[in-house]
Amino acid sequence: MRIPGGWRVALGWTAAAAVPLAFLAVFFAWPVGALVGRGLFPAGTPTLDGFATVLASPRTARVITTTLAQATAGTLLSLALGLPAAWVLYRTRFPGRGIVRSIVTIPFVLPSVVVGVAFKSLVIDTGPLGFLGLDRSFAIVVAALAFFNIAVVVRTVGGVWASLDPRPGEVAAVLGATPGRVLATVTLPALGPAIASSAALVFLFCASAYGVVMVLGGPAYGTIETEIWFLTNQLLDLTSAAALSVIQLLVVTVCLVVSERLQARLTHAQRLRAGDSAVSRWRLRRDGAASLVTALIVAFVALPLGNLVLRSLRTASGWGIDHYATLFGGPSGLLAIPTADAVGNSLRTALAATALALLLGVLVSLVVSRRPRSASGRRALGLLDQVFMLPLGVSAVTVGFGFLITLNRPPLDLRSSMMLVPIAQAIVALPLVLRVLLPVLRAIDPRLREAAAVLGSSPGRVLADVDLAMAARGLGLATGFAFATSLGEFGATSFLARPDAPTLPVVVFRLMGRPGLENQGTGMAAAVLLAVLTAAVMALAERMRPMEATSW
Repeated sequence: MRIPGGWRVALGWTAAAAVPLAFLAVFFAWPVGALVGRGLFPAGTPTLDGFATVLASPRTARVITTTLAQATAGTLLSLALGLPAAWVLYRTRFPGRGIVRSIVTIPFVLPSVVVGVAFKSLVIDTGPLGFLGLDRSFAIVVAALAFFNIAVVVRTVGGVWASLDPRPGEVAAVLGATPGRVLATVTLPALGPAIASSAALVFLFCASAYGVVMVLGGPAYGTIETEIWFLTNQLLDLTSAAALSVIQLLVVTVCLVVSERLQARLTHAQRLRAGDSAVSRWRLRRDGAASLVTALIVAFVALPLGNLVLRSLRTASGWGIDHYATLFGGPSGLLAIPTADAVGNSLRTALAATALALLLGVLVSLVVSRRPRSASGRRALGLLDQVFMLPLGVSAVTVGFGFLITLNRPPLDLRSSMMLVPIAQAIVALPLVLRVLLPVLRAIDPRLREAAAVLGSSPGRVLADVDLAMAARGLGLATGFAFATSLGEFGATSFLARPDAPTLPVVVFRLMGRPGLENQGTGMAAAVLLAVLTAAVMALAERMRPMEATSW
């Protein structure tokens, strides 16, 4: 029996949504759900004993307190640095502003292990700031978290600040208000939703930080994330780890809900805002504050990264590339496998994860970007969009741990499969792919599809010539984000990578965890290599950025 054309189209879109949903159900909902079940049903019956045991432990109380304290301090420092930076980079004009904006964005796309190693190179005994005694301290962890997240504040607040109507501030100034009074009573209230939204996102990223804390924190400053790793890998206490993962999941969920609501308020405020922005012309001699802020921004970003490069070239006998030679010199006492093999593992894993994330991302984006006439259809697509954003709010450590307790037995035993790590990395990268492709597809004028249909194009031809052609404009940037995310992913990979097939982030962490200057120098060289690979990928992707695409 021949299926009518309308039904064929409906079945096609249903299948396009069903494939990613099935993938998400098997490789995200099942592992995370099993993890929650392990915490709530440790012996097959519902009980809160696991939570009671974990919460009664003084160590757990310290870990939760440290997590919240580090996230709060990291958020406050990110705001303290990011708000002045947003003013300089979005409310003033000066030569080289675009370069400084790019410099501020660099930390956010770096692998977390690289950021941790860069800050560690500053504060170890032989580092330029070693005299401060900050190695394995609360302060250095908070500084690294702010370094990682300052771009979130600058991009979120700066974009709104650039579009503020200047007339209310000008009226207040005419009426005698000082610049400080204008800032406090006019500008900051107008920026409130943007500041709150960025703060919620930064708090989420700080609370779920893993690589930075693992490298810098030490036993005294462990967080929920690192404690899950410790309970799983060191104590083999899966029940306590599962209970702690559920607690961590609740913290992340609260952050996500708050962030979504604040983002909705921000979007509504932007739609109501009217007027053209006023951007002041910056004259260096007249504006010492702007000069100071710019210098601090550049120094804060450049100092850790520059020192990392210098430290990787410093050897016991002077300056040289000995540490890089060790990396590529084959197996030795430092490395169980040649670094070239680890680089190959990282590249192969990232390629597989990127291909998988792009395939799923394109399917989901095509479905979610539809514009149904019915309210129920629009609500369904909105819900589908939110479902595929869930991995963004669940820690990669939780995903990796969930894989360990679900994909280790029939009917789906992937313990020996080389696809286990790419699948986990694809889950992590998928929301970023969607955030790049969806704005491009949603910007398509529906009249283009209607015109193509009127001219006789079939639904498949319209999809290929309009939607897929437009989606191709965002594929370059989406590919870059997915590849860079997979290349530097450490949370899930630290659980799942086989000892004989580590990725480059795992090699960096192992080297930095060993005593001795030679180990640390080689670890820093490996971190530089990882940073260069990531930067090269993102630089190439940025060249292909479509005007409609956004990274936030």
